[in-house]
Amino acid sequence: MVPQPPLTLAAATGEPAALPDSPAVYVIHTHAGKPFLGRTNILRRRMTRLFAKWKLAEVATRVEYWLTASRLEQWLLSYRVAAELFPDDYERVLNLPKPAYLKLVLANPYPRTQITTRLAGAQNLFFGPFPARAAADQFEAQLLDLFQLRRCQEDLAPSSEHPGCIYGEMRRCLRPCQQAVSPQEYATEGARIAEFLETRGQATVDKVALQRDRASEQMEFELAAQLHQRHDRIEAVSRQSGEICASVAKLTGVAVTKSIEADTVLLWFLREGCWLDAVPFSLGPPAEGKPGSLDSRLRDIITALPEPRASLALREHHLALLAKWFYSSWRDGEWLNIDKLSAPPYRKLVNAIHRVARG
Repeated sequence: MVPQPPLTLAAATGEPAALPDSPAVYVIHTHAGKPFLGRTNILRRRMTRLFAKWKLAEVATRVEYWLTASRLEQWLLSYRVAAELFPDDYERVLNLPKPAYLKLVLANPYPRTQITTRLAGAQNLFFGPFPARAAADQFEAQLLDLFQLRRCQEDLAPSSEHPGCIYGEMRRCLRPCQQAVSPQEYATEGARIAEFLETRGQATVDKVALQRDRASEQMEFELAAQLHQRHDRIEAVSRQSGEICASVAKLTGVAVTKSIEADTVLLWFLREGCWLDAVPFSLGPPAEGKPGSLDSRLRDIITALPEPRASLALREHHLALLAKWFYSSWRDGEWLNIDKLSAPPYRKLVNAIHRVARG
């Protein structure tokens, strides 16, 4: 979100009582030292207390503030302002959370998974964000039960003399350490997991359903029953990941929140793991010459969305903000996943807009 020019209260002559009783992001500029960035649900009460406790009329030069209508807007605005005021220290100033991710280490000759809180290594695949490390650990264990990827974290030196592990004995690993498969065969298993993560399991579910139906048509009922059980297990693991977890490079969706403007909501699009600037969406009468239906207006907005060019570090910050809002007890507004921008869920989005506007 690009911050609008802030409103200003002169510390020496301004009266806190004149401020609105509204949620806001504020910055206190002092005569000496760094500015102070804060958020509040009631700006007038917060400033009244600070003027009395800190004697801001003496130590501060001015107070800048931006009125907000949702917690998501507060956090995204705070992030933008902090990045400008504290370019070398804004992570600490905001105390950004570090959600957990499942990392598929594709840079390794023998791919493996691990849980991490950092997005590093552009050649690797990251899946998340999860609400907590325990949720990521549980998902990883269930995912590996579906495939035969190795669970050891060591850098392998394959040898026929390698002792192996219990998972190899249970046929839950392809045993690349013992050269039971070639590097190419093992890489195929890594590609299957990558496909599962990139499609949130849908591609794998569709393939198994096709195999099950074919086995049933050929009257191989025992095989069809086994494939049906595997189909259900894959769907259960896919649901276990939660609503917003996806491949970080493809995570796309939209949050709908209130706006400080009347008869307007804000559309916060997240595209490929990056927040775009907020799009105000008016529910009032359309301007002359503008399309009237909500669907057509939304179609024009989504078609015009810019494609982000962001580093993994920037995606890490943006997804931390998504996780902080989405998994919090104070989440306001609504969230919709968009699997394909070419076919967004227009009807669901229209309904979400009406619910937020009424709420």
